[in-house]
Amino acid sequence: MSLPFYQKLHQHHDSSYRNRDLRTTMSQYQQEKKSSAIYTHGSTAYSSRSSAAHRQESEAFSLASAASYQQQASRATASTHAFAASRKTASAYDYGYSHGLTDSSLMLEDYSSKLSPQAKRAKKSLLSGEEKENLPSDYMVPIFSGRQVHVSGLTDTEEERIKEAAAYIAQRNLLASEEGIMASKQSAVSKQSAVSKQSAVSKQSTVSKQSTVSKQSAVSKQSAVSKQSASTLHQEEAFEKKSRKVAIREKAEHLSLTKTLEETEAFHRKLNEDHLLHAPEFVIKPRSHTVWEKENVKLHCSVSGWPEPRLTWYKNQVPINVHANPGKYIIESRYGMHTLEINACDFEDTAQYRASAMNVKGELSAYASVVVKRYKGEFDETRFHAGVSTLPLSFAVTPYGYASKFEIHFDDKFDVSFGREGETMSLGCRVVITPEIKHFQPEIQWYRNGAPVSPSKWVQTHWSGDRATLTFSHLNKEDEGLYTIRVRMGDYYEQYSAYVFVRDADAEIEGAPASPLDVVSLDANKDYIIISWKQPAVDGGSPILGYFIDKCEVGTDSWSQCNDTPVKFARFPVTGLIEGRSYIFRVRAVNKNGIGLPSRVSEPVAALDPAEKARLKSRPSAPWTGQIIVTEEEPTEGIVPGPPTDLSVTEATRSYVVLSWKPPRQRGHEGILYFVEKCDAGTENWQRVNTELPVKSPRFALFDLAEGKSYRFRVRCSNSAGVGEPSEATEVTVVGDKLDIPKPPGKIIPSRNTDTSVIVSWEESKDAKELVGYYIESSVVGSGKWEPCNNNPVKGSRFTCHGLATGQSYIFRVRAVNAAGLSEYSQDSEAIEVKAAIAAPSPPCDITCLESFRDSMVLGWKQPDKTGGAEITGYYVNYREVIDGVPGRWREANIKAVSDEAYKISNLKENMVYQFQVAAMNIAGLGVPSAVSECFKCEEWTIAVPGPPHNVKYSEVRKTSLVLQWKPPVHSGRTPVTGYFVDLKEANAKDDQWRGLNKAAIKNTYLRVQGLQEGVSYVLRVRAINQAGVGKPSDLAGPVVAETRPGTKEVVVNVDDDGVISLNFECDQMTPNSQFNWSKDYIPTEDSPRLDIESKGNKTKMTFKDLGMEDLGIYSCDVTDTDGIGSSYLIDEEELKRLLALSQEHKFPTVPVKSELAVEILEKGQVRFWMQAEKLSANTKVTYIFNDKEIFEGPKYKMHIDRNTGIIEMFMEKLQDEDEGTYTFQLQDGKATGHSTLVLIGDVYKKLQKEAEFQRQEWIRKQGPHFAEYLSWEVTGECNVLLKCKVANIKKETHIVWYKDEREISVDEKHDFKDGICTLLITEFSKKDAGIYEVILKDDRGKDKSRLKLVDEAFKELMTEVCKTIALSATDLKIQSTAEGIRLYSFVTYYVDDLKVNWSHNGTPIKYTDRVKSGVTGEQIWLQINEPTPNDKGKYIMELFDGKTGHQKMVDLSGQAYDEAFAEFQRLKSCPSGGWSPRCGHHPGRQGA
Repeated sequence: MSLPFYQKLHQHHDSSYRNRDLRTTMSQYQQEKKSSAIYTHGSTAYSSRSSAAHRQESEAFSLASAASYQQQASRATASTHAFAASRKTASAYDYGYSHGLTDSSLMLEDYSSKLSPQAKRAKKSLLSGEEKENLPSDYMVPIFSGRQVHVSGLTDTEEERIKEAAAYIAQRNLLASEEGIMASKQSAVSKQSAVSKQSAVSKQSTVSKQSTVSKQSAVSKQSAVSKQSASTLHQEEAFEKKSRKVAIREKAEHLSLTKTLEETEAFHRKLNEDHLLHAPEFVIKPRSHTVWEKENVKLHCSVSGWPEPRLTWYKNQVPINVHANPGKYIIESRYGMHTLEINACDFEDTAQYRASAMNVKGELSAYASVVVKRYKGEFDETRFHAGVSTLPLSFAVTPYGYASKFEIHFDDKFDVSFGREGETMSLGCRVVITPEIKHFQPEIQWYRNGAPVSPSKWVQTHWSGDRATLTFSHLNKEDEGLYTIRVRMGDYYEQYSAYVFVRDADAEIEGAPASPLDVVSLDANKDYIIISWKQPAVDGGSPILGYFIDKCEVGTDSWSQCNDTPVKFARFPVTGLIEGRSYIFRVRAVNKNGIGLPSRVSEPVAALDPAEKARLKSRPSAPWTGQIIVTEEEPTEGIVPGPPTDLSVTEATRSYVVLSWKPPRQRGHEGILYFVEKCDAGTENWQRVNTELPVKSPRFALFDLAEGKSYRFRVRCSNSAGVGEPSEATEVTVVGDKLDIPKPPGKIIPSRNTDTSVIVSWEESKDAKELVGYYIESSVVGSGKWEPCNNNPVKGSRFTCHGLATGQSYIFRVRAVNAAGLSEYSQDSEAIEVKAAIAAPSPPCDITCLESFRDSMVLGWKQPDKTGGAEITGYYVNYREVIDGVPGRWREANIKAVSDEAYKISNLKENMVYQFQVAAMNIAGLGVPSAVSECFKCEEWTIAVPGPPHNVKYSEVRKTSLVLQWKPPVHSGRTPVTGYFVDLKEANAKDDQWRGLNKAAIKNTYLRVQGLQEGVSYVLRVRAINQAGVGKPSDLAGPVVAETRPGTKEVVVNVDDDGVISLNFECDQMTPNSQFNWSKDYIPTEDSPRLDIESKGNKTKMTFKDLGMEDLGIYSCDVTDTDGIGSSYLIDEEELKRLLALSQEHKFPTVPVKSELAVEILEKGQVRFWMQAEKLSANTKVTYIFNDKEIFEGPKYKMHIDRNTGIIEMFMEKLQDEDEGTYTFQLQDGKATGHSTLVLIGDVYKKLQKEAEFQRQEWIRKQGPHFAEYLSWEVTGECNVLLKCKVANIKKETHIVWYKDEREISVDEKHDFKDGICTLLITEFSKKDAGIYEVILKDDRGKDKSRLKLVDEAFKELMTEVCKTIALSATDLKIQSTAEGIRLYSFVTYYVDDLKVNWSHNGTPIKYTDRVKSGVTGEQIWLQINEPTPNDKGKYIMELFDGKTGHQKMVDLSGQAYDEAFAEFQRLKSCPSGGWSPRCGHHPGRQGA
């Protein structure tokens, strides 16, 4: 067995790992530790101890520690106050603590006899090998470890805590420094005497420990050290001098130790056997508030606990009943955040409020006070009106010491957000705080589902000074929830919330399930870690078969799979871990399609015993003392451990069973191991389960048990002394899931919320255990496709589903989830249309007096801007008298609601001044009353002109026009109203700038105002006229800006497939309460029998039942709750005709044809009939008709339809005589029909038949060697004739033979058929070459021939081309002098007789004589002029005629050219021989240019 590193470094070991001196030191220090442990639980006895007792124990301990610690004896003496608890009281308390006894029932007992005689083995170091190697050789580690006397009933965890506390006290006292304490006297004590005294004190201390019950123990202990009293007398006196200073230091240490113990115990309280259950705990406690009267106040708190605690609010210890005071209290609980809102606080609401949280583990309360102050100054009720939008005010104390009222507003707020796994997201809003105080920043806190959000690698928070931001660097489904930002300024805070939805990432394998979420560790120890997770909402379309768990050691990137087969239960114990190392985990779901994406990794979890983990977390640090202290007992004989206790099955599933037990009471001081045994129920055949790997912690998970089979289990303990007796066996356990899948929820009720969300509520699952939450799904009615509304299970029985399409109808279903799985789906809810919930209308406005009588008045007003999402059902009018400017009390003018925007109020007092207010009502209730009107005097109007028109409003606002509408005046004057005038001016213009829009009065109550300037703001008014004159103007309409707003749409006419004509309008700027209002000539059409109106979402449609002349007019659609959004469409006689024609076409549609029926001959002589339609649907049917009889596909006819291109084809192998006739293709696509006909008779058919036969023969010919291009001729540049042809489908064995006039032409060169071209070259082609040429191709596959006739006209055509080529080859004319005269000549390639040569002189044809001659010599064509004269000067032209075209060459024989030529002629003539003469020096016949 390897030794601990400190023993290796300092060689503190022999056969028992230590020498005698060290064992003595260890034994003495063990006694000190026992005293420390007693002090831990009995420190309260310190104050009651007498000074004598202090001195006695101080003496004993001082002597005992002198040899052990030598130079540090003074520090050891100072530590005696830490062990100053009474031995009797401490022992009794120690025993009572371990057995759970009260003070009155404590029993003292001697446990020293139970000390193990065998040495305890050194514990394994938690340092790795590498860390040990890196440790310096001179590094000495202080070890404060060991065991106190065994106390029956204490668990390992509790013992370790006591030991840690004692070791900490000893360490602190040993390391403390205090000048002058025992320093002078202690140095005089020799080492040997100290050792002997230490041995004596050690034995005496043991006796004193065993006799703590009797009072004589103290005396015995005192007498045992009486011989040393003289030597320590001066030390005691020094101690008493410094005792005050020591006591102060020890009190501080005691407070620090108490805090450490409380924190440690708080941690261990959570280490229950079942970690799923814990008592309620307030994460956020409610805060006290001081508010003003009529303000609203909210108390918030957040509670954690499992099962989820039920929270109840109390006022002065009396439960608050929200039904007893409707509207006074609002209690909400959402995602762990609990709220109590008190509306319109009054003085009676001043009280103490208690929030009580309770579950099966206990109850916890938190308190807050509310103080309501009464405002003594002027009180503005509207300022403190209790409404949703009203922000409460508060008075807070700033860090600068003065009171300040803060108002906190949120601008640019984040809304309901949707993200996807792996994406980034940022939530933020601008925070406006008034008044602004420099250097006083608000406290910003973010919450998710009521729990504070702490910055991590997944989420970061930021505050820029005016904007708060929460950023997700990598979204996961764990991030889904309700996010709240809370801004606190002094004692006042304001908050805002919105939901964040996280969708699943796209699956790498199609149909694979989504990733699980919330992977956490439920329990961790040396041997295994229990991992739990939540099932995903999306299974990929097929049920999830189970889950795979992966682990990865922290610091590595290597993932390994923990289970070979998928587990369905959402908890799994991972085994095979290395003690002391940390791991992270992830989970993947699997179905028949494959394995889905992994979940987010868990937080790192260490494979440590919980008590060991707690010690590592809470171990206090201390300065280095430079020595090692080993606190173990001397080696004695070991004892076999007893049986474990309280063995039970804590968890059982079909995959595994978890056992839990307590360590045995009798186990000595060695570490013990456990062996787990099992046997089938009804037998005693016990089998050891963990034969290879002993268990170190009191928990174990068993795998590979047969599902449905019954077992019993027991556990044995083992140490070096042997294996102990087994524990009591467990009850019979059946292997299977003990946790049932929850039952489906019931009564799914959706209700309206906003235009994109619906609130879904349900009855929670009955008898559900360990419920995780609920998943909600939605489906558009009729689609059959379900989509998840949440990807993180929600608790409670209410959820808001966001992201729905406005105007669509949805159904919902819910299912519950716990660790065992997901329940069945609930029944589908009733369908609900997504639209905003109905609210009361806003106040009417612009109250005016339309007519006044002696005892009555007629009022008019404008309808509310916001109708609340429902039609306004009526108005209520209130009035009050105003006497000398003082208003009286309000009275109701009408008991029954009036439907018009005008009402006559009777029974008024003549010449009395009145004020009025109007309130609108819909099915949601009565809205807020309007502002108080002006003062109107009740008196008889005697004016003859009409009163003002009322209810003036504008709509269809565009950049250059708008439509103005109004209602006739109530008071028409003495004569009826005959028309109206409309006036307009710019909004900022003066009253003298009104201008009339119509010169003549109009009878309609509407007018389209044209000619506006874009961007200018206008106001409009209307005046009525009768025979007496023009009346008073109406109230102003506007101001309105002439502009076409972005997204403005117009009314669109549509004719559907059934020929139904409708007008359609769409508006993207609707509010939740907006509605569409259709009118004809601006008169509502709601009850028209000729029209049907349907509105859904942001779209509306008005359908004409039977469009006719009586339907001519202007049709308009206005959108309420908007600023004049609307559009109109004019149907006049011309438009009526167009729409009726289009309707007829749609009622009896035709299939549009792109190409009519045609025929073509294919390569093999096949015949193709085809036509092409514009488009063909999948339902299109085609009928083929021949001579009025339907034909079908068979051996003779082959049909084909290409619906993508619209091509319809029919094929026939060949045409026979009986196929002559009429062909028709008939098409039918739903209601649409179409046809195309082709007539093939007479010469047309015969020509087509002949062509088909020719193509057929051609195809047969081309199966062997054949001519791709038949024989033809070509004249080359050398004026030769080249016969050529192009061949195809040839091979090496193919032969070619040329014939002329049926005689074979021998060819010198063998044809290689390069490029498939065969040629025959005929040089100097002439009449002798005329004839019939033929070339034949042949091999074993057949032969083909091509003939070319070069006779008669064909020969003439060829010769013409030859002559043309020869003429083009002629050179320019040149001049030559001879002895006879002057010669003009030109050369050609060669000459044939068919080429005609004509000469002319100065444009006149030359008459040939003996003096002027023309001829051809070889390739030279010449003109000889003998004995030239000056008359022969001029331009000479030679014309070569090829039979069709003449080609000319010209030379100028005049001037110098003639003079030189004539001189040369004279010279040559003078030479008699015509040769060379020495006299002349020239050769005869020299040419000149």
